[in-house]
Amino acid sequence: MLAISGLLSFATVALAGKYNKKLNIGDPAPTFRGLVGIDDKTHSLDDYRDAKVVVICFTCNHCPVAVAYEDRFIQFVKDYKDKGVAFVAINVNTIRADRLDKMKERAEKKGFNFDYLYDPSQKIGRAYGATVTPHLFVLDGQRRIAYMGAFDDSKNPNRVKHHYVKDAVDALLAGQTPPVTETRQFGCSIKYEGR
Repeated sequence: MLAISGLLSFATVALAGKYNKKLNIGDPAPTFRGLVGIDDKTHSLDDYRDAKVVVICFTCNHCPVAVAYEDRFIQFVKDYKDKGVAFVAINVNTIRADRLDKMKERAEKKGFNFDYLYDPSQKIGRAYGATVTPHLFVLDGQRRIAYMGAFDDSKNPNRVKHHYVKDAVDALLAGQTPPVTETRQFGCSIKYEGR
């Protein structure tokens, strides 16, 4: 029995997502707690327990790709907040431009309408296998990974043809499986320490 257990454990690791070395579609979402937000309060995944769907977005202040998506994130929240969807941005970079004080400045300047949390330990980014900013994860009602990858298919909003996150959220709200569950994410690499 021990040999079978070892094989099953190895199979789980070997079957991680196509573009994500840590998680696969259907895996329980790594939880987090104690992350300080731009509101100076601590937050946990459990804060969003009443949401039908949670979108986790690893992002930052300094990356031009992440910055190019900010208006889309703001509009997404406007479109989906009343539908029971929570959007949570998390910054795990520790460079000066991405620290909490700069996050507060950026959020105020842009008018962020979502929680923007800071994890200088970088543990949650590593747990999700986040590699770039922005890197998105859509969690279903049971907080399993339903989609992971890019927000859509183009940095330029005028060239977008596929709305991956919106399509995934719409499907989940309708009780269906997302039409696309994983895509290659693109953006600036996350600056993990000790890497």
